[in-house]
Amino acid sequence: MTNWLNKMVIIHKNLASGRWQTLSLCEQFANIGSEVSRTIYWQEAGKTENMEKSALRVLELIDLTIADKRWKGRLFEVLRLREIFCDRFFGKNIYNTTSRKIKEYFLFFALAARKNQ
Repeated sequence: MTNWLNKMVIIHKNLASGRWQTLSLCEQFANIGSEVSRTIYWQEAGKTENMEKSALRVLELIDLTIADKRWKGRLFEVLRLREIFCDRFFGKNIYNTTSRKIKEYFLFFALAARKNQ
């Protein structure tokens, strides 16, 4: 695996400049979930470089959510999500997280975000 931490740059410039804070928590998690699905797809396809790029986008979106002052009281869940994601894709998967479990978790946010549109 390449040293992906050295590649941390702002990828979602439009979102990072303030647009992300206009989204509801469900919308933010639904967007994160879409990128997580891409990460899973690339991992299962054996495309390590694409998986790592997608994973960096996931981490950036999670970090934008962590920085969103509106969710100050909900940081535990967001931080746990980041921990589990990193463990699943870059660690030893001590939480035994499966692709199916991750997709199911995010599905509910996608459904809620769509319902609220």
